[in-house]
Amino acid sequence: MQTAEDILKDKNTEILSIAYDQTVLKACQTMTEKKIGAILVRNNDEFVGIWTERDLLHSIGTPGFNPSTARIGDYMSAPLHTVPHGTRLHKLSEMFLGLFVRHLLVEKEGEYIGLISIGDALRANLLEQDRRFKAYNEFVNWDFYENWRWGREKRT
Repeated sequence: MQTAEDILKDKNTEILSIAYDQTVLKACQTMTEKKIGAILVRNNDEFVGIWTERDLLHSIGTPGFNPSTARIGDYMSAPLHTVPHGTRLHKLSEMFLGLFVRHLLVEKEGEYIGLISIGDALRANLLEQDRRFKAYNEFVNWDFYENWRWGREKRT
């Protein structure tokens, strides 16, 4: 069963972040340029939250919200949820569902090594199921079953 670190290796992306005092517009531009749906927010060298497309949707309805002047730190989602790098896929799935979150920050030896989305976990789950089905199909041999006659006597 895959771990959080295995999923990150398949994903092969860097951790993208934006400074706490940057504008929402700058975050949106960065996300559009990088083709991502979420970006971590950092204050100095510490991750303090996450900004997602969903956060933008919620912020637009806020009176006085202006993406050109609004600081990302004032509209981000916090706190971040972290997982150890060895967390298995089934546990990740439980966390996404149980915590009602879409992103988990992965930690290894005191360092953050990546961000996993619920989509990453779903993809890994589907690939794991596909691998299992292929293994089952290789294991099962249908050669001996083609002549079975369920409930029928062989007539001569």
